[in-house]
Amino acid sequence: MGSFPGFQKETRVSPSRPAAVVVLAAGAGTRMRSATPKVLHAMGGRALLGHAMTAARAVDPERLAVVVRHERERVAAYVAEADPSAVLVDQDDVPGTGRAVQCALQRLDAEAATDGALVVMAGDTPLLDGETLAALVEAHAGSGNAITVLTAHVDKPFGYGRILREGEQVVGIVEERDATDAQRAITEINTSTYVFDAAVLREFLGGLGADNDQGEVYLTDVVAAAHGRGLPVRALTVDDPWTVEGVNDRVQLAALGAKLNDRILARWMRAGVTIVDPGTTWIDVDVELAPDVTIRPGTQVHGNTVVGQGAEIGPETTLIDCEVGEGARIVRAHAELAQVLPGGSVGPFAYLRPGTVVGERAKVGTFVEVKNSTLGTGSKVPHLSYVGDADIGAGTNIGAASVFVNYDGVNKHRSTVGENARTGADNLFVAPVTVGDGAYTGAGTVLRHDVPAGALALNDFGQKIIDGWVEKKRPGTPAAKSAAAARGATGEERPATGDEAGPSANDPGGAGTDGTETSVSEGSRR
Repeated sequence: MGSFPGFQKETRVSPSRPAAVVVLAAGAGTRMRSATPKVLHAMGGRALLGHAMTAARAVDPERLAVVVRHERERVAAYVAEADPSAVLVDQDDVPGTGRAVQCALQRLDAEAATDGALVVMAGDTPLLDGETLAALVEAHAGSGNAITVLTAHVDKPFGYGRILREGEQVVGIVEERDATDAQRAITEINTSTYVFDAAVLREFLGGLGADNDQGEVYLTDVVAAAHGRGLPVRALTVDDPWTVEGVNDRVQLAALGAKLNDRILARWMRAGVTIVDPGTTWIDVDVELAPDVTIRPGTQVHGNTVVGQGAEIGPETTLIDCEVGEGARIVRAHAELAQVLPGGSVGPFAYLRPGTVVGERAKVGTFVEVKNSTLGTGSKVPHLSYVGDADIGAGTNIGAASVFVNYDGVNKHRSTVGENARTGADNLFVAPVTVGDGAYTGAGTVLRHDVPAGALALNDFGQKIIDGWVEKKRPGTPAAKSAAAARGATGEERPATGDEAGPSANDPGGAGTDGTETSVSEGSRR
């Protein structure tokens, strides 16, 4: 048979609909050295098993079955969430891929007889895509095969089962441990991906034994049995071995993750997205990017993030499950489960937490954290502020170093700032509090009560001036010398301030002439 290049795309692609796809996900994956089941390790924002199930669905099978055993409850929970219509199959204590497929076929047949093409694939080959599976199904149907095996040629085949051929016919598959030296020299390998005629598979599975080095029931033994009966068994060979590479340890997980990311980036760049530095950019498989999006260096776009046309993301930005509108700009920021509407601006050094909505042309500026809050059209939180559980109206400006005090130690409360309000720097909004439309607040104001529309709110405690305090209480310091020099330059006399003695051990701060305590903080006494 001819060869077929692997390609990462997951849409329904097979006109020859298989009766079923069986995904094998029962293995322990001990080489991962992990408490997490191997098939649940993530790559490109999706578990290894999720990649396999997505590829399986792309060929539109009548039924999809997943075989589970190791960490059964965790794997089963993932399957149920990812694809509720998938059939869960429990493998019993008999080890081996042959037994796993036999359990799957028995489970499927218990619901309805399985007739026609049945695809078997591993749950740990994340780059195996729907296009490749579709080509395998088409080759099987077009050639009238009893079995069609997906194979690849690799330079270093150690560890893989080898394909034994007689011309175009595949006569058997021998595992590495059971192979002779001559067979180990073969570079064509089994990828653990097959299409079987269900009747042929059903017939031969019952006769499989475990007479091999590992004492397991090998699915590959069905190939030799079918050939021995004179049935046609052929192979389809992929051009790119990465497409069928499996994950056995974390080294392979990282290598395949990088290869997957390369394919994702290439696909988006060909679709009209500018990725300035592919070497430092990571994009998950479920991300959606519009044409003319620009991704700058050091950026990660994860989950189900959607980015609109002309938006600029990065540098040094992470987006997780976010929605970014057309023309928005996000710079050196971290955002999760947040929305930035068209024309919005975020960063640098901003943090958008879940539930944040940055309105059209609104701005979240430098060192600003926003959580579960809405900024109206054109509103701004430019500097050094925390906005938590708040609704800010259109055209409003929140002054620098402001904090929405949303937590009373037990419960969270919301605050509201109306449209076109102007709040001063260093404000505290003690929730729940409402500031009306067009209201102003003074710098340093603590807002504990609602502010009517158009009002000015401030905390006026007055400002006390104690002339000559520095020269009196901090004599000889650079500040005192500068103050004295300034007085001398203007001809200003130093005002009388009472006792000219310096600060004593018992009165480190001293007092003003009216007896008011003027001590500085403990930190500045040192």
